Amino acid sequence: MRALVYRKSIPLYLLNRWVSLLRPRVFYPGLSPLRLREVPFSPRKGWVVLKNRLCGICGSDLGLLRGTESVLLEPYASFPAIIGHELVAEVVEPPADSDFRAGERVVVEPLLPCRARGVPLCRFCAEGRYNICENTTRGELPPGQMGFNRGCGGGMAEFTAAPAENLFRVSDGLPDERAVLADSVASALQPVLDHFPEDGHTVVVYGMGSVGQHILRCLRVLGSRARLLAVARHAYQGELAVAGGADTVLMNPGRSELGRHAGASLLPTTLGGGNLEGGADFFFDCVGSSHSFQEGLLTLRGRGAYVMVGTAGTLRSADVSSLWLRELKVTGSVVYGHASYRGERVRTYELAVELLCRDDYPVHGLLTHCFPIEAYGGAFKAAMDKKRHRSVKVALDPGRKPSRGGAGT
Repeated sequence: MRALVYRKSIPLYLLNRWVSLLRPRVFYPGLSPLRLREVPFSPRKGWVVLKNRLCGICGSDLGLLRGTESVLLEPYASFPAIIGHELVAEVVEPPADSDFRAGERVVVEPLLPCRARGVPLCRFCAEGRYNICENTTRGELPPGQMGFNRGCGGGMAEFTAAPAENLFRVSDGLPDERAVLADSVASALQPVLDHFPEDGHTVVVYGMGSVGQHILRCLRVLGSRARLLAVARHAYQGELAVAGGADTVLMNPGRSELGRHAGASLLPTTLGGGNLEGGADFFFDCVGSSHSFQEGLLTLRGRGAYVMVGTAGTLRSADVSSLWLRELKVTGSVVYGHASYRGERVRTYELAVELLCRDDYPVHGLLTHCFPIEAYGGAFKAAMDKKRHRSVKVALDPGRKPSRGGAGT
């Protein structure tokens, strides 16, 4: 079968890291360890065999290709691997003990915690918090989730296989183009449910890529009456943020402007650009940079909460004095597991699919590009250069034949 395979190469990884520093929005397929190859398909015994229909490109995929992922995350992946983990698929061959039927459409939760690895449940898996499983490098499988695991395929291929418990049915009324957003919705829904604001709170959502857009939408659809302040880089992202429920959209604001709109006052300093007093109750950082981390700490009021949603590696030159001065809470949010919703414990991915089935969950303009798998170079170029291509979520269609020019839509 055809598949996009990432092979580990330290020289190419370092080369792409250097190139990304010079040209962070450019993708050079010839320099990448990623190639479209013909590979054998050998599904694991007992897993559901799937034919992939659409697979979205995630920020973690881009970080891998840019060479900007944290080097400390290396033990949690294994290569060579077929990449891609945001997938909509069709059941081809379910195991005998499964209640899935051939022809059903599903979305796939890509995590492979204790149960999938055949090891006793760790303390977090036992609590339903398998997103922070302690055994993702142990057991019957190599390290990593689907898309970063040499022992099982990802979504950027014609076929893959997954445990039945990782699959969620897609209703007939939910098209592939909407269902492919399930993973990014779930990644936004987890921090929203874990840190749901009270009415009257001020919330800053910093970064209007796909996850930031979904944080706004999740908050509104779940009934939040908080004041939502969105920070965007590009004008089209700001327009989508308004459609998603933002009360105010700021385009690349300076510290004073961000603080003023968050309800803080600027305190001048001789050096360092000034401090802020007062401000937001929650700061969802969907960028994960040194700058966004710094602005988040300064924009929060006393005992406010900074939530790191965007993947981050090394942060440099951040003044953390506000952390202790205002007794801030700083936490991360990694993908999805279980969460509390309306007094019950729910599986976040399942709830994400339910939200996408609702008519009041706006997704127009979020899936911006879809490419045949042969045109993966153009797909990753579109995903990396958001300003030029006005991209939000870019997807690959393994079953689609390329046009004469090989372009996507």
